[in-house]
Amino acid sequence: MRIEIWSDVVCPWCYIGKRHLEEALADFEHRDDVEVVYRSYELDPSAPEVPVETTEEALARKFGTDVAGVRELMTRTDAPAAAAGLIFRHGEAPHARTVTAHRLLHLALDLGGPALQAELKEALLAAYFTRGESMGDAVVLRRAAVGAGLDAERVDAVLASDEYADAVAADIAQARAYGATGVPFFVVDAKYGVSGAQPTEVFSQVLATAWGEAHPQVQLVGGDAGACGPDGCAI
Repeated sequence: MRIEIWSDVVCPWCYIGKRHLEEALADFEHRDDVEVVYRSYELDPSAPEVPVETTEEALARKFGTDVAGVRELMTRTDAPAAAAGLIFRHGEAPHARTVTAHRLLHLALDLGGPALQAELKEALLAAYFTRGESMGDAVVLRRAAVGAGLDAERVDAVLASDEYADAVAADIAQARAYGATGVPFFVVDAKYGVSGAQPTEVFSQVLATAWGEAHPQVQLVGGDAGACGPDGCAI
């Protein structure tokens, strides 16, 4: 079973939703048969490559308020984040475009499959949300990628080019085709869509439903009767 997750590395609900899915998977008896792949989505493709303001300042400008007002809004994710075991400190993080982070996530998928990609995804989210580091800083991105296990030379090559930009664009186009208007957006077996950081129980229900449909069980009726098998026939 494959789960594809459209998300951005600067989206608080994406981090919270990731934890909710992980909790559901931890209790799912077929966890070893589930593949999780992260897909790209840019919340603000107009953000500058080189940041000129903090996340708080950018949001204040967007919503027509001040930094104090934005800080109050941002506290709304504090409780659900804490419940998921996360503490956010990203308010003063630089506001930058995230396309390069997504390109590195595609590199990770190519180099080591979903497992390596998941390592990098977690490293990037932690860097931004728990340490307030810039997702537009090549030094930060390189440190996260190499620390997660990606080949340093390949990381440098991607950082110095626009490699995987087409893959990022394709992911975003697919999200639109699915009708996703925000992230996180989860697609299970290309059949079930889950929008937002739903509770763990919702993910558990979707996992069970999708698995059951992909692996139907035959229902026996009529009870026992005469039959033959490899060891002979019942007489």
